[in-house]
Amino acid sequence: MDFMAGAEMENQTSVQKFILLGFPGTWYFRISLAVVFSIMYFLTIVGNMSVIALVWTQPWLHSPMYFFLCNLSFLEIWYTTACAPKAIGVMLGKSQTISFTGCILQLYFVFSLGSTECLILAVMAYDRYLAICHPLRYSSLMNSTFSAQLALISWLCGFLVISVLASLISRLSFCGPNIINHFFCDIDSWIALSCTDTSLVELATFIVSINVLLGSCAITLISYIYIISTICRIPSAQGRQKAFSTCSAHLTVVTIWYGSTIFLYVKPSAQNSLDLNKIVNVFNTVVTPLLNPFIYTLRNKEVKRALEKVISGM
Repeated sequence: MDFMAGAEMENQTSVQKFILLGFPGTWYFRISLAVVFSIMYFLTIVGNMSVIALVWTQPWLHSPMYFFLCNLSFLEIWYTTACAPKAIGVMLGKSQTISFTGCILQLYFVFSLGSTECLILAVMAYDRYLAICHPLRYSSLMNSTFSAQLALISWLCGFLVISVLASLISRLSFCGPNIINHFFCDIDSWIALSCTDTSLVELATFIVSINVLLGSCAITLISYIYIISTICRIPSAQGRQKAFSTCSAHLTVVTIWYGSTIFLYVKPSAQNSLDLNKIVNVFNTVVTPLLNPFIYTLRNKEVKRALEKVISGM
């Protein structure tokens, strides 16, 4: 009996490597897609590093708002790095296999950084709420110590909450097939391949999504309700425009990020179309990190002015 039980357990955990399917198609299609991903990845790194360098070198940008922006840009660099290079390798047909441990680590970092981004965006919304709704008390309320604490809590919570989820997923058994219909190790793909009961993992994913995604989204939404209400009470059109310009870039980023992320993960079951999830994940993991530095550069007057000063000084 012990021998049979051991043989059954060995059979259930026999899959130690997975094959990432990526985007099936002709050789020309996959090469073209790999080139597009490579260009976007390069621009994402350059764009976000430029934002960090700009804030670091310009004294008038040394404020909590831009400190949080630097955190977001630093996060975006690692978020897209966690999946884009591997995805490019998959498209080129050079690196389609990934070990069980490698898959768990990729999943952990992608979702930890994604959760941290939700929390950082909520903190940025709260920062704009204090700046616009309580301008006279802003400096004392959002000082450098408090802003550093908020950023640290966001990073710690983002990584800790996903460690529980990654631990549960690592206990699933896989007896075959081992083909993941994705360009990175996504939770839904793991659930689809597991040959054991996944109800606990699905429940945990749903609970984490509700707390992290909808919780941070609620903070952001409430902050903007107060912000818009305050802006509407400003008597002059110029005053209203100036107040709104300080948060329009963040509002654009928030709308793009939460729209795609809530679609992907706030659901009680993982049985949605994996192909559809894959397309939305491209937008989430590659396109959004690329757009963020350009949105903040084009829609934020202070960042735009700092960039123009640096360019003119060259």
